[in-house]
Order: sequence, then structure tokens, then C-alpha cells
Amino acid sequence: MMTTYFSDARDFSVKEFNVINEAPHVADPLNDLASRIAAGALHDSDERCDAPKCHPETRVAVQGEIYSWIVYSDPDPAQKMVKIKWVTGPAGTGKSAIMGSVADTCKQNGVLAVTFFFASYASPDRRRKTAFIPTLAYQLAEHIPAVKDPLAQAIRDRPLLFKKNLRVQMEALILTPLRQVAIESKVPGVVLIDGVDECEAEQYFDSHVPPVSPRAGESIERTKDRDQLEILEALREAALDPAFPFRIVIASRPERIFREFFNNESHKSSFAPTLILDEKYNPNADIILFLQAKFGEIRRRYNLGLSWPSPEILAVLLDQASGQFIYAATVIRYITTSRHGNPHTLLDQVLKSAPNPILAVKWLWILKGDLPPGGLNFFMGMGSNPAAFLVNLLLQTDDGDAEYVTKVYRHAVR
Repeated sequence: MMTTYFSDARDFSVKEFNVINEAPHVADPLNDLASRIAAGALHDSDERCDAPKCHPETRVAVQGEIYSWIVYSDPDPAQKMVKIKWVTGPAGTGKSAIMGSVADTCKQNGVLAVTFFFASYASPDRRRKTAFIPTLAYQLAEHIPAVKDPLAQAIRDRPLLFKKNLRVQMEALILTPLRQVAIESKVPGVVLIDGVDECEAEQYFDSHVPPVSPRAGESIERTKDRDQLEILEALREAALDPAFPFRIVIASRPERIFREFFNNESHKSSFAPTLILDEKYNPNADIILFLQAKFGEIRRRYNLGLSWPSPEILAVLLDQASGQFIYAATVIRYITTSRHGNPHTLLDQVLKSAPNPILAVKWLWILKGDLPPGGLNFFMGMGSNPAAFLVNLLLQTDDGDAEYVTKVYRHAVR
């Protein structure tokens, strides 16, 4: 005989009731959206107030090619409907500065520009994919007020939308609202995405399941390649949709995941020709213009003579830069921000620090947290800057070089 909790109870009745698990109510969808964006990823954010920008008269050809493509498209009739362009080059070639300057030009000229600047050194929401689509959607709503109502309705209907993958978010937060709004396709607009290669992996852990695979010691952590590829695929899906009228410019280093994506024969035709930051754009001419302008500012600030620095010294700095803007920018920043020494002394220290131009660039790569192409993979898993003596051993440099150049760089980026 079955025993129940109510076997001895008398004179009562039990009514049936249902438990309904409802999704949380969204009071103000647009406020909810605003709370989920990466505000620091906007090109004009306070977080990016000292971000690199192209100095006037430098990188003119590169900026002009990108801006012309945004506004007028490619002159080749076969490329008229292509909406994605990849801008690439190794670390130090000025990709972020170029993208920031293009964003400024778009804003000044009334061209709609939606931006997201990833950065491995910045706030957490600029290092992950989580805030990516919400940030784009929020900016679109700012630029196109008619999008606000359908966007709010999408969030209201699906409160768990922000937990979905990027493809679902792109469809619900951007493409579907755009389909409900009549947009004049002739109005130029662009989505500028910088530093996708700096997007780190988003990790998800189940509290009831240890984060290892059934095979002991084998990690199942996500790699950044997967999240970066998800971003690229979501952008391509948007570009192929007729409801999405804007062009997309993606800037990154030429890492494997990007090379394979943009050179994939099955969908290569949907991309505009890649813009590679190489000798075609004469980086040395831009670097010398930058150095001349910045040293001119230093001379005026410290009331120095017109002969400083000499043309010979400028030639040495140009040679040491080896086509890398990061070197020239770091030298100038060190001289202008160091608390110790006058400009003459500081410049002399720079000139003595790395007489080998290739080595100088390698140092800057390492100290910036990047790695030169094709080497130094030894440091990939260290999690922080390697000790100076380890770098000395690997690069076979003289004792003291590492400590000295590290000091120069840290003064420069402070």
C-alpha cells in the first residue's frame, strides 16, 4: 500500500496549479542594449582619447584608397556589389591609426561610420566577442532612429538574445530591424572593425563539469581562432544580405585564420581586393614626414635650434624604423613623455639603444606584446612579457640591451 504525506489528513482539498518559467521581463530594451555594449570600442571613446591617429599628410594614399572605396565603391563593375575589404599588415604598420583616421574623416564628411576597435591591452569588453554585435546595433540605432522600434521589439521578444551566438544576434539585432526600415542605398555608410586578431577567446565553464576532456590532462578551452572566425562569418553574412547597405572594412594582422578566410576560393569573390600595407604605399616617406613634424613640435616646445636633429640623425632613425611606424612613434613618445633628461640626451639614448634596425623592430614587437612573423613562438604561452635575459638569449644580443630598450619602451607607453 502506498503511503502519502496526506494519508491522515481530513477536510481539505487540493487544487491543481502550474509553474510557468517565464523569461525575464525587459523594462526598457534600449537601456538593456546600452548596458551590454563596449563603449570603449567606439572610435571616439574616452578610452581611445590617446589612440594613435595618422599625422596630417601621412598615410594619405592608404586613407584615400579606403575612403574612396567606402564612398564610391570599386571602379570595376564586377566589384560594385562587394561590401567587405580587408586591410592587413604586420604589427607596427599603423593599421589602428589608419582606421581611426578614416573613421574621423567619415564623421567629418557626414558618412555613417559604425566602429569597433578590439584591443588586447584594453578593457575586457574590447577583448571579447560578447559585446561586438550589441555595440554595432547600438550605433546603428543612433545613426538611424527608425531602427530603434524594431530593435527594441526584438530584444523585448527575446530577452535571452544576448546569450545567443553572433549569427543569431546579427540576424535579430541588425538585419531584421534593417529589413523593416527603408534605407536609401545610395547613402554611403561603413562598418569599421579594427584589431579582430586581438580578440581573445570567450571561455564558458559548466560549474558541474570540470573544464577538461574525458582524456586526462587534455584541455577543451576555446581558442581565439574560433571566436575570430565567428566574427568574420557574421560580418560576411551581413554583407551578403540585401537589407544591409553598408560596406565593411576589417583590419588585422595577416594571421592564418584571416589569410584562409579571405583567400577561400569558395567565397573569395565576395571580397574586395585586399589592401596590404607594404612598400607600395611608401611608408618611409610617411615616417620621415611624421618625424620632421614631431621634432618640429619638440623644438618649439623646448626652444631648440632649427638644426636639431640633423638630417643624418633623421636618416639613422628612418633606417632603424625599417618601415615600422611603431618604432618612430615610440621614439617620439619616449622623448616627449620621459621625466628624466632633456630632448638631446633622450635622443642620444635612443640612438645608442638599438643600432641594428631589424633588432630594434623585434624589440618593439616583443615589448608591445606582439611577435614577429615566423618566429619567437617560444613566448606564446608565457602570459606576460618575458624576462630580459631570456630575450637576450633568443635574439643573441649584448647584455644590457634588453633592460635598456625595455626602459625606453615603458617610458614611451606610460
